[in-house]
Amino acid sequence: MTQQQTERIDGKAIAAEVLEICRQRCAEFKGRGGPPSLAVVRVGEDPASRVYVRGKLRAAAKVGIQASEHHLEATATQQEVEATVRALAADDAVDGILVQLPLPRHLHEGAILGLVPTDKDVDGFGVESLGALVAGLPGLRACTPAGVMTLLDHAFAARGETLRGKRALVIGRSRIVGKPMALLLLAADATVTIAHSKSADLAAEVGRADVVVAAAGVPHLVRGEWLAPGAVVIDVGIHRRDDGSLCGDVDTDSAEGIAAAITPVPGGVGPMTIATLMRNTVEAAVRRRGESADV
Repeated sequence: MTQQQTERIDGKAIAAEVLEICRQRCAEFKGRGGPPSLAVVRVGEDPASRVYVRGKLRAAAKVGIQASEHHLEATATQQEVEATVRALAADDAVDGILVQLPLPRHLHEGAILGLVPTDKDVDGFGVESLGALVAGLPGLRACTPAGVMTLLDHAFAARGETLRGKRALVIGRSRIVGKPMALLLLAADATVTIAHSKSADLAAEVGRADVVVAAAGVPHLVRGEWLAPGAVVIDVGIHRRDDGSLCGDVDTDSAEGIAAAITPVPGGVGPMTIATLMRNTVEAAVRRRGESADV
């Protein structure tokens, strides 16, 4: 089989473009009710959550979003966390609310997320937000899947193509990534298959796909030899190995020369997730203030 050069889809560069648009839009809010506002609720001391929240606050400051962190101890009760979210929901100065996951195990995640009003649901995890996606109605979309769509649009535009008619495989069926990812691909006129831990022959499914979105949470699950030549691969997974290095759900080394394009780990999906959160926050502010929603 003749090998081809595998392009790295530069998530950092594409995210920077999105953040620049957000910065420009935030500047337009001056003198018109203040900048967009994002409130992040973090419970406990999960090290990864602390890092993720720090990155989100840093990105918000960079583009001009007024962001605040509301931190509760790991021992916070369900009532205390719900009271925090309710107060933010009632605060008209807050445009977007993000509850950082995972929450401590004694808390009921669904009940807490359910308190975030749909018009402030910048994470796109709420039942109404997901329902709008299913129905094809306007709304805020889950950040990682929406960010993946931006990466795919760039990858295919560079080839003079679109997703229309492409065979897309989503590996993973979570509410946060897998399910909304499949729906967004369907909305782009791709032919979509969802694979998961009970799928009979994952390798065969991968081999039939023009687009592979790996979001199973299993290091190096997808082997390069499974891929169809010329496939575009988005690796959502991120795992820390014993030596401290990071890897994804795809064995990138074995995909080299087979895939037409692939996202690196890190530097692929992660930056786009944060950039999409910023875009969602600006969009939420625009919609809540009755202005044009073209963000």
